[in-house]
Amino acid sequence: MRQHWKRNWLILLSTMLVDLDHVFADPLFDPNRCGIGYHPLHSAIPIFVYVLGAIFIKNSIIRLIFIGLLFHMFTDFIDCLWMFSYCEECYTSSEIYKWLNFSD
Repeated sequence: MRQHWKRNWLILLSTMLVDLDHVFADPLFDPNRCGIGYHPLHSAIPIFVYVLGAIFIKNSIIRLIFIGLLFHMFTDFIDCLWMFSYCEECYTSSEIYKWLNFSD
């Protein structure tokens, strides 16, 4: 794999294209919105598919794409946690809050 580092780097970089789903958000940009659970490719079912793909896909390139998508979701989640640390309303209005509070 060492000899393919440039290819692998480009594959991981290309997984940022998952952010194209932000174009469908209204408003397009909201500094107090957590993307996890809000944007279509950042929601529960696609994230579950990314996990399954990273675990079960045998093709190394496709598996790397799923790993890149998972890493992307992880970094977006870190961004959400950072935002929640100074904006409680952002947390309580997020999809993550709804996922963690099944009774609501």
